[in-house]
Amino acid sequence: MTEVWFYHLERHGPEQVLPELLEKTLARGWRALVRAVAAERIQRLDEWLWTYRDESFLPHGLAGEPQAGRQPILLTTEAENLNAAQALFLMDGAELGEVEGYARCVVLFDGRDEAALVKARSQWSQAKSRGYACSYWRQAARGWEKQG
Repeated sequence: MTEVWFYHLERHGPEQVLPELLEKTLARGWRALVRAVAAERIQRLDEWLWTYRDESFLPHGLAGEPQAGRQPILLTTEAENLNAAQALFLMDGAELGEVEGYARCVVLFDGRDEAALVKARSQWSQAKSRGYACSYWRQAARGWEKQG
């Protein structure tokens, strides 16, 4: 059964947190699908993942590009799991949709944004009502603390 993990961001924005989570995903031998609402956000993430650290990058591609299905990390605004990812990352209030087939769905939301909090609460209720195993992680001074 798919696990749905909610990451409550308070110290850093999603763009600062996402690369570390993607690195951990790849280290597990998993592929990742990153879904955002806006194409502009996908473009910014594409640029960021190539340059976020001087000594490395995260191998990724965009949905719609040739060989998209072969990418270890695929950035998209669409629901289709083109790269057979085990991990789904939802950003900026992207809809939960169908998460069957993923080992884990990670909902990243900015705790400093009231609209994002409301959306995340709604997604939590939706995930729980569908019977998914849900976990809530809050950003702490050092790393993450599991709250529930």
